[in-house]
Amino acid sequence: MTYVQGFVVAVPAANKEAYRKLAADFAPLFKEFGAVRVVEAWGDDVPDGKVTDFKGAVNAESDEVVVFSWCEYADKATADSASEKMMSDPRMKEMGANMPFDGKRMIYGGFSSIAQQGAGGDMAYIDGMLAAVPVGSKDAYRDFATHHGAILCEHGAARVVDSWGEDVPDGKVTDFKRAVKATGDEKVVYSWIEWPSKAIRDAGWQKVMADPRMQREMPFDGKRLVHGGFAPILDA
Repeated sequence: MTYVQGFVVAVPAANKEAYRKLAADFAPLFKEFGAVRVVEAWGDDVPDGKVTDFKGAVNAESDEVVVFSWCEYADKATADSASEKMMSDPRMKEMGANMPFDGKRMIYGGFSSIAQQGAGGDMAYIDGMLAAVPVGSKDAYRDFATHHGAILCEHGAARVVDSWGEDVPDGKVTDFKRAVKATGDEKVVYSWIEWPSKAIRDAGWQKVMADPRMQREMPFDGKRLVHGGFAPILDA
């Protein structure tokens, strides 16, 4: 199991290439500090929600696109050490001086993987999700995620990862807790599904939704689930 630092950002559509370049410049530093994988994914199929959604999570404006990204580490200790190095490394400060997005609305947090299905491989599309899960339902959620992850992999997903909020700070403008309207007895779950292509993803979801094994009670409030489809622009 891995430790994940997850991020959601609102980026002006016109700044896509500038953002991709900045992410590509940052990736080698994250790897140097201990990250085993860095992924940046550009919003492609990000729907409006009735209660919560990705756009609201980062107060995205009409000319902005939501980016879903993460860094994977072997464990929390490595991730914490990397964060300390980043804060003091002048290269990070120099590259971050002119970010092509509003950093005040970026949401971030640390999550421990509690369920992983699939071997991974080529990834050309991602489904990203956020949920608020009662603390007392952690084991039930792990069982739920393992069950559904196996079905998703049967129907074409390459990898399914669910991670439990461990270090999710409050923000002044936006944060993960507000994104899913988490209450005091709930934890934020950060999850994603890797697909070999968007076509396989679309066909896979049709099969998944028709699979009777998916008819299982969710151990969280599905009305506050945040979800969307994203196209990777960096996978290091």
